[in-house]
Amino acid sequence: MTTSSASNTGSAGAWQARGAASWLALAASPTFALMAWIAANDAPPIALCSPGSSILPTGGMAVMYLLMSLFHLAPWLKLASSRPWART
Repeated sequence: MTTSSASNTGSAGAWQARGAASWLALAASPTFALMAWIAANDAPPIALCSPGSSILPTGGMAVMYLLMSLFHLAPWLKLASSRPWART
């Protein structure tokens, strides 16, 4: 009976997929932070005294990207906590 390589968890392809997924998880937070910065800088300036202004003078997209960046921060926190210099 032959086993398929997809069911073999120790195969090289599975390890490569896990490595790519971890790099992709690390890339998410900085990418969303950059998108938030671009969206905030692209927004037209809003007068803080105008009746329609909100608390932050940024658009809704910048806030959404900032929240997404914070939501995807967990892999960075896990990486920082696993460093030996972080345990001092």
